[in-house]
Amino acid sequence: MSWFERRTWQEPGWAPEDIVTAKGDRTVSVVLPALDEERTVGDVVASVRPLVGSVVDELVVVDSGSTDRTVQTAEAAGARVVRREDVLPDLPTVPGKGEVLWRSLAATSGDFVVFLDSDLVDPDPSFVLSLLGPLVTESGVHLVKGFYRRPLRLESSGGGRVTELLARPVLSALRPSLGGLVQPLGGEYAGTREFLESVPFAAGYGVEIGLLLDAEARYGLDGLAQVNLGVRKHRNRSLLQLGVMSRQILGTALARCGVPAADAPFTQFVQVDEEWLPDVTEVPVADRPPMREVLARPRG
Repeated sequence: MSWFERRTWQEPGWAPEDIVTAKGDRTVSVVLPALDEERTVGDVVASVRPLVGSVVDELVVVDSGSTDRTVQTAEAAGARVVRREDVLPDLPTVPGKGEVLWRSLAATSGDFVVFLDSDLVDPDPSFVLSLLGPLVTESGVHLVKGFYRRPLRLESSGGGRVTELLARPVLSALRPSLGGLVQPLGGEYAGTREFLESVPFAAGYGVEIGLLLDAEARYGLDGLAQVNLGVRKHRNRSLLQLGVMSRQILGTALARCGVPAADAPFTQFVQVDEEWLPDVTEVPVADRPPMREVLARPRG
């Protein structure tokens, strides 16, 4: 039987009581990284709230400098909100999603951590149950990735452009054993604290592919699982934004596979008054160290 057949749940059907029984006295933290997501974060929090006190032991939104009402909306919906700079305050923050996820480990305590993006539209309460299922019921699983159909505006499908144009070809070339992952870059996933605190986090958008590559290197394919989450609706990004994202993802993937990658500015081109002009973005690809090492250091 192939890894895909062993570790893929096409129709996950775990009920809350199934997860509560299987997890026993182990605890669960749900983390939502957020940056200016006041329109959607409340609904994502509300989708998880009914599970708090049974399946979920803590529900935390980690804000990374929102200038809108993300913090107030998340608190009103019932989440504990932690500001990025208030976690490990002696360490200066760096920009990027991975930085927020990394700091969230120091702000939570669950044996299992579930990450959900804050820009989800019509979030399904079963997301958390499905992502936890393999972790609490299968021996040796340390990272569970969600996969889904991603509508692109009015099309019935077509989302996941960076996955299909970059991540999948890169994995096929450099780590073909991971070819069975449907959504290697998906933002809905869950892991054991044992794993998450033991590996570095890419500070930017490379965090997902970095964790995937590290999990496979550390535990082998059977340390990974994936579950079908149905349909995931979210904000679609421009091609220029996806280009910057792709550069970070590529840098992380190459580094994890032992291929040197230049840490250089990324140049794109935009048209202004019928002229093509360079648009240069600094794209850091540096990692944050394993959280276990940071927490073990003397503070102060």
